[in-house]
Amino acid sequence: MVPKEIIRISDYLWELPPSYKAGMRVPARIYAIEKLLREMDEGVFEQSANVATLPGIQKYSFCMPDGHWGYGFPIGGVAAFDLDEGVISPGGIGFDINCGMRLIRTNLKEEDVKPIIEKLVDELFRAIPAGVGSQGFLKLSKEEFRQVMAEGSRWVIRKGYGWDEDANRTEEHGCIPGADPDAVSPKAMERGINQLGTLGSGNHYLEVQVVKEIFAEKEAQAFGIEKGQVAIMIHCGSRGLGHQVGTDYLDIFTRNLNKYGFKIPDNQLACAPFKSPEGQRYYKAMAAAANVAFSNRQVIMHRIREVFERVFGKRAEDLGLELVYDVAHNIAKIEEYDIDGKRKKVLVHRKGATRSFGPNQRELDPLHRPVGQPVIIGGSMETGSYLLVGTQKAIEQTFGSTAHGSGRTMSRAKAKQQFRGSELQNSMRQKGIYVRTVSMSGLAEEAGSAYKDISEVVETIHQAGISKKVASFVPIGNIKG
Repeated sequence: MVPKEIIRISDYLWELPPSYKAGMRVPARIYAIEKLLREMDEGVFEQSANVATLPGIQKYSFCMPDGHWGYGFPIGGVAAFDLDEGVISPGGIGFDINCGMRLIRTNLKEEDVKPIIEKLVDELFRAIPAGVGSQGFLKLSKEEFRQVMAEGSRWVIRKGYGWDEDANRTEEHGCIPGADPDAVSPKAMERGINQLGTLGSGNHYLEVQVVKEIFAEKEAQAFGIEKGQVAIMIHCGSRGLGHQVGTDYLDIFTRNLNKYGFKIPDNQLACAPFKSPEGQRYYKAMAAAANVAFSNRQVIMHRIREVFERVFGKRAEDLGLELVYDVAHNIAKIEEYDIDGKRKKVLVHRKGATRSFGPNQRELDPLHRPVGQPVIIGGSMETGSYLLVGTQKAIEQTFGSTAHGSGRTMSRAKAKQQFRGSELQNSMRQKGIYVRTVSMSGLAEEAGSAYKDISEVVETIHQAGISKKVASFVPIGNIKG
């Protein structure tokens, strides 16, 4: 139920004032049309307010229109913290550190791919391991894996698993600065060392799509996107390593809460001062896990290029398999913004939220700088996805942040009760979507009906001005863990 204290700021923005909950230091703001707001679970409002109580928070606690209950922060949560007085919280980043999206364009049209979609998806399914505990073809020594953690996707590209331009078209050029493999536990390293090039399970996927509609010609042309074109979208993260890093440091932070005199409304928000030894060590470990995630998606893209070359008998370069962009949506990063008339560096937590930088930002590569950063919004496997572009308004209003997907409306357990994976697979095939999955129960969890209407989520952020619609995509083939 929507709290009676909520204030309508606009048709797309709502606010819970600091009086809503004892201890709130700033208001909590939620981006949503009224329909989406009323569909949100109570956890969104409570968790957004809880985040607003954390030390050093700046301006607002945010939740995006795909928001729903999460661990600590709501999924869709965004918050920025002062570097000196603020905190870092694993609950504001997520266990799957740098879970993110990667979009690849091609020169192929729907009519080139649709007749052989089953062969193509079957080949991709064989080449890219999926599912719980899956291991990749890339076998690394411990020292090589430490280099991946420190250098990110540039390391695997140097080893032949990509093109030089791929790193430039990745957020932070594929490497979060400050990563330190020594901050990662041996158990986390053991869980992650053999998982490069794997999708994992849950809502992670690899999808072959067709561009359905173009909304912004200039931006679409800059990104190499046109109607009827085939594209590939990857959704995955840092796998077991990221999960273990989150687990390790949540335990450390929970045990040290009294040390810093923190009184937090929810232990899932366990945190440490960013400048503290614990806070700094977690940040370095998180950055290392994020770099593994960038590398994981890079290796998956390399395998995709190999499969397309085999199936179509042409070089990947001739098929136009170019990276449009790779963007993180479970991350904390040091960024600089104008706050209360002053330029200030802050630690931005994005938990199920995507960076949305507008034109002329120095962080962007020359291809994207004139028009803005690509924003990739993945939908459910039945409904489709969107490409948007970042805006100056997002930089001014949301610490350069926007939504990341459609957002769940139904728990995984409830979805498994309501849907059967085999029936869902057959139904999708009749709709022209060929799906391969490791687990039928896992497939049931990801039924389209378990998610919000992605078009409503996208329309909210478009109308609110924190992202701009560029193109929509519909699926024709999908691999699920």
